Amino acid sequence: ILTLTLNRAQSRNALSEEMIAALHTTFTAASGDTLIRAIVLAANGSAFCAGHDLKELTARRSDADCGRAYFAAIMNACSAMMQAIIACPKPVIAAVGGVATAAGCQIVATCDLAVASHTARFATPGVDIGLFCSTPMVALSRNVPRKQAMELLLTGDPVTAERALQIGLINHVVTAGEERAAALALAAKVASKPQRVIALGKAAFHRQSEMSLSDAYRLASEVMVENMMMDDAREGIGAFIEKRTPKWEG
Repeated sequence: ILTLTLNRAQSRNALSEEMIAALHTTFTAASGDTLIRAIVLAANGSAFCAGHDLKELTARRSDADCGRAYFAAIMNACSAMMQAIIACPKPVIAAVGGVATAAGCQIVATCDLAVASHTARFATPGVDIGLFCSTPMVALSRNVPRKQAMELLLTGDPVTAERALQIGLINHVVTAGEERAAALALAAKVASKPQRVIALGKAAFHRQSEMSLSDAYRLASEVMVENMMMDDAREGIGAFIEKRTPKWEG
């Protein structure tokens, strides 16, 4: 299990240009590492992630184009990093111990699973500073019901961990300080499953979610056939029938 830790506590783990690039590089590298079976994304300090580094962005207002080119580069880089989480065949689990706002909330929504402290808070408060959370909206609207997503986006109001659990933004709420251990335990459970089957299933999950019902079933049927031809399926089904523990490859 690979644990990644956001470590800009003095800046509430705001996503600087450097941090975005480092996360993208790490998720991409982890995708091809057969020794890594799951990833936990945690953070040091009182905040999980406060979103983009607004001071870094504002400093580019003095550019000849008032920052337009830089803003475009940062938003595109951050979007690519979020998509690297989706594309990574390893399950990615967020361990949220503090506030997750704007792009920080986007990270939580993008991760495959999320565990949060009962003291954690989630928000997309861009509207309060005149900057609608349009990129966080993409992940948020794909993970929580439309009305709840719109309320978060239009009001900017924070929600508690319990409310985040109710609307489907996170999977589990735990006692403060136990979120990382709980995320690691969940990662260990997922990591015990056949790696190739998990990778196949994660990819299919995201592909079918953007399809029509008939196309989704067509894809899922093809994936089921491909999965049935794998040694892991042969071993797993055989173990089930023979009432023994399966021995996975890899």
